[in-house]
Amino acid sequence: MFALQNRICGHLFLILLAVVFQCLDVVAADAIVLHTRSRCETSEWTPPESHSKVPTPVSDRPFTIEYKTAEWDAGKTAIIICDMWDTMCCKIPADRVAEMAPRMSEVISEARQRGVLIIHAPSGSMDYYRDTPQRALCENAPIAESKFPLKWNYLNKELEPPLPIDDSDNGWEGPVEKGRPQTHQHDAIEIGAGDAIGDSKDIYYLLRQRGIENVILMGVHTNMCILGRPFGIRQLTYLGFNVVLMRDMTDSLYNPAREPKVSHYRGTELVVEHIEKYWCPTITSTDFLDKPAFRFQGDPRRHVVFLVSDDHYHADKTLPEFAQWLREEHGLHCSVLHGQGGHDLPGMANLETADVAVVFARRLGLPEKQVRALQDFVAAGKPLIGLRTASHAFTMHLKNPKNFEVPAGRAEWKDFDAEVLGGNYNGHGPNELGTEVKTVASASKHSVLAGVLPSTWHSTCSLYYVKPIAEDATLLMTGSIPNRTEPLTWIRSARDGHGKVFYTGLGHPDDFRQPAFRQLMVNAIRWAVRD
Repeated sequence: MFALQNRICGHLFLILLAVVFQCLDVVAADAIVLHTRSRCETSEWTPPESHSKVPTPVSDRPFTIEYKTAEWDAGKTAIIICDMWDTMCCKIPADRVAEMAPRMSEVISEARQRGVLIIHAPSGSMDYYRDTPQRALCENAPIAESKFPLKWNYLNKELEPPLPIDDSDNGWEGPVEKGRPQTHQHDAIEIGAGDAIGDSKDIYYLLRQRGIENVILMGVHTNMCILGRPFGIRQLTYLGFNVVLMRDMTDSLYNPAREPKVSHYRGTELVVEHIEKYWCPTITSTDFLDKPAFRFQGDPRRHVVFLVSDDHYHADKTLPEFAQWLREEHGLHCSVLHGQGGHDLPGMANLETADVAVVFARRLGLPEKQVRALQDFVAAGKPLIGLRTASHAFTMHLKNPKNFEVPAGRAEWKDFDAEVLGGNYNGHGPNELGTEVKTVASASKHSVLAGVLPSTWHSTCSLYYVKPIAEDATLLMTGSIPNRTEPLTWIRSARDGHGKVFYTGLGHPDDFRQPAFRQLMVNAIRWAVRD
């Protein structure tokens, strides 16, 4: 009898302690700004052979990459950390978890301070946390009704094609130890006083108890538990939650020896892209930390960062699509900092790890901190590529009227064209004439022009008037209209011989459809990052 009373008292004490810890950890909830990426089915698309009654496979549907800004109420938002164990039966993925864990702890620490509920979900480890107040929070959440069964959710053939990687070998990349060596979550991830620990349905019950509407998933493994667990992406989507995956805080179980025989890192990206198409948007940890998105040290790919914030020339569409092409066809790691038409380029911290920056923006007055980030990038001798309107990317008004004042907290970089690009933009020709493009014969053997054929073509772009360009520039292409020829494409060094710069006045959507232009851009990137 006394033993039973002691057990009851002990259980009540844990509940009380959990409530106390919850109160201690409460902070003022505020709006969380997220910069999402998704892949949306194109509205113009009509299925091939639409007269056929046979349904078109979901894998045949074309998608466009979209960037949006979302604001979530922190008090109605939770982060779920999936299966970040202390060890695993295969050392290679376990090492990646260990590498990712410290950054993940930083992210959840910041989110916790903003009022986000943190839920740790190391499956199969609940006995380890049995007597903790964090575990009690999930255990004691009242059972809530669910419109869909709370269970493991396998591939849904009605909504998605097979995953783009072959994980039929469980994704193991090395020797596999027998048994299940993991016992708890990785020690590098802090479990806060007001956090919760759960494993299955109890997480859903806690979400309902707390009035959670928004969930950020992170952890491992992208192609398995992140998608399939009872609190995973598929389940939460079925249940009507707003869900995003933090794409730089996840990893897949994929063996590169299996199809499609790409690097492990590209394999994870393929799964992320699958999720963006069929399930939910993704974000990066940069939304919580003023740091570049996380990358594993073993990823050898060059990092190309694109800066775009305008739909002029549809750069908001062509740049993300071009970045995707570079990922798929040229093995590059690409980040797109998308301002969505506003005077803001979120994620400028990514320049810290960039091997080259590509600028296609127009008349921006960025926050001062963002302008300094780009100035520091150039001052450090990092390579830069400018497309078309980059010549007036950071000058808000070309004619600089006397009564114009840059808004408070904003900054221009009026000398970017002359100082960095080496140009002198002063207008353009008639739009209807386009531009006759021609490579300069004396530069035909330069690596940037290798394979750029034909050597002449017509661009829909109006001709930019840029004479005179910098004396140290090497002219690669000219552009012409009747009775006028201008420099069109050139290279130079931005600062005392350091810092490669490539600029071209091309960039119309039709240019991106030209094999010669795409080859020119690939060559420029390769030239820029070559040591």
